[in-house]
Amino acid sequence: MPANLGGWTGLILLLVVILLFAAPKLPQLAKSLGQSATIFKKEIRKKDDDEPTTPAAGSATPATGEASDSTTAP
Repeated sequence: MPANLGGWTGLILLLVVILLFAAPKLPQLAKSLGQSATIFKKEIRKKDDDEPTTPAAGSATPATGEASDSTTAP
């Protein structure tokens, strides 16, 4: 029974096992991850371009210059 399989020893052992059993899949995984990141960046840029630059509706002033508050005296 292994006595001291924690920390760096466990990490190195896990890395060796992954390299032995998943080595053929690693290039496909890296390519898929790169394509996903590219698509994500495109969508973020597209979303930023689609947003209008007009001010929010609450900050706009009335076009007529009249007060819109109904409690003001005439």
